[in-house]
Amino acid sequence: MLEGFTESEFQFEGVARPVHRRGTGPGVLVMHEMPGITPQVLAFATRLADAGFTVAMPVLFGEPGRPMSLGYDLQEIGRACVRKEFHVLASRHASPITDWLRALCRDLHAEIGGPGVGALGMCFTGNLALTLYVDPWVMAPVLSQPSLPFALTPGLRRGMHVSDADLAVVQRRVKDEGGKVLGLRFTADPMCPGPRFRALKEALGDGFEAIEIDSSRGNPHGLGPMAHSVLSFDFVDQDGHPTKAAFLRVVEFFRERLSPA
Repeated sequence: MLEGFTESEFQFEGVARPVHRRGTGPGVLVMHEMPGITPQVLAFATRLADAGFTVAMPVLFGEPGRPMSLGYDLQEIGRACVRKEFHVLASRHASPITDWLRALCRDLHAEIGGPGVGALGMCFTGNLALTLYVDPWVMAPVLSQPSLPFALTPGLRRGMHVSDADLAVVQRRVKDEGGKVLGLRFTADPMCPGPRFRALKEALGDGFEAIEIDSSRGNPHGLGPMAHSVLSFDFVDQDGHPTKAAFLRVVEFFRERLSPA
């Protein structure tokens, strides 16, 4: 069990996974990044819970609490690439694991109530939050450095990892409901390239809010060219730092969208 979190199990269509929870308030699903629920991801989930949210974080891969290392990261990426739940090169449909995640969001909303729940994905899971937004109980999707599909070709660099039908639902919610999708990335991040955010902007217009943090050479905050994880590994808990500002905007976004009228 992770310190400060309670653990339960959620089952849907015969698939059971542990879910770690912390906090009170509106529900937010946090989908962790590669290689798993690392200490840095735990720190982010704790900050979010302390800001007034019920954080539910399912174990999707890796060992909860295990620190990141290059070998561990490569091992989990390799495993995920061959698992049927993830389609790492899919540009125009989402990974099948979204069905299980949608059920978890529905269950979280049924328990907590309110206008809906938030959904935040990171890196490998970043784009999944977009597909979760097709359900009316998901009100606040956040895509932090969305990295699927792997950006191996110009077409894949623009890929959004969402089906045409689901994207049409998202576009309708943006147009008819005033919906919003929030995205975070570093400008020099090769895993979450600029064309992907431009494609999201083209598809959603003002419904897509992009936070792009300067990580180019000589940037004023000393961010390296391989900066990738806005809310965890590369997060700096310092007033005035752009990653701290990005976190505060995420909190504000959830409050705007999930607080009762």
